[in-house]
Amino acid sequence: MNRSEGLVRRVKTRDTDSNGGGGGSSSSQYGDAENKNEQEEELEDCDSKETRLTLMEEVLLLGLKDKEGYTSFWNDCISSGLRGCILIELGLRGRVELERAGMRRKGLCTRKIILKSDTPTGDVLLDEALKHVKETDPPETIQNWIEYLSGETWNPLKLRYQLKNVRERLAKNLVEKGVLTTEKQNFLLFDMTTHPLNDNVIKCRLVKKIQDSVLTKWVNDPQRIDKRMLALILLAHASDVLENAFAPLNDDDYELAMRRVRELLDLDFEAEAAKSNSNEVIWAVFAAFTK
Repeated sequence: MNRSEGLVRRVKTRDTDSNGGGGGSSSSQYGDAENKNEQEEELEDCDSKETRLTLMEEVLLLGLKDKEGYTSFWNDCISSGLRGCILIELGLRGRVELERAGMRRKGLCTRKIILKSDTPTGDVLLDEALKHVKETDPPETIQNWIEYLSGETWNPLKLRYQLKNVRERLAKNLVEKGVLTTEKQNFLLFDMTTHPLNDNVIKCRLVKKIQDSVLTKWVNDPQRIDKRMLALILLAHASDVLENAFAPLNDDDYELAMRRVRELLDLDFEAEAAKSNSNEVIWAVFAAFTK
């Protein structure tokens, strides 16, 4: 698979800068280029006090249409992407890890994921996945777990590992946190529960945080990028929702942001995972999506 395939594209038409320029800062609704330092301080302060979202919730929020309250019917990537989010969340919270590479230096895609701690996380989806990992012997690879949790396996004995109604359960979490609301919509042949955006501030903050991470706060070293933000960027790409965060940017910023994401996708994940202070689960999930 070409890691950067399909990256540089525009999904929706938007107005170009009315003032005539493609400058170096975003002209979107998600941030004013002036007083940037002051805004960043405000955002960081709000982020420490306001609603905290999991990786799964952030990826789903990026994928949901604001007014309609559902993900694109054409997006067939978000299901597995959300399972990747779950595995990385467990890795970031110290619940799972990769087995040792061994003398022969096993690759990330062949190393098994093993239980590190069975302490509940307090999140129902994470704890359900953690329970499956704990009960599985012998252990399985990251790739296998993504397939099992998605229900995309040909092995009928593994179907019991499927996490069902993940998008709906995540949406309900976001409703409880006040980010979304719940409505019923009629689609001629059937009724569907939808979850339109209720709190635009939180989504705007999420979008601006992603934009800033590849523009104003770019450090050109993946080991210095916040692990959670690095995971969010690449999992949003794997889920085919990253475009939604970059589409409001002006043309120059859009091209720059996409070029930097391509740089991340073209990294040697094996080499990055081998570096000190690296979380191997994160890089193993990336490898599973880009192999």
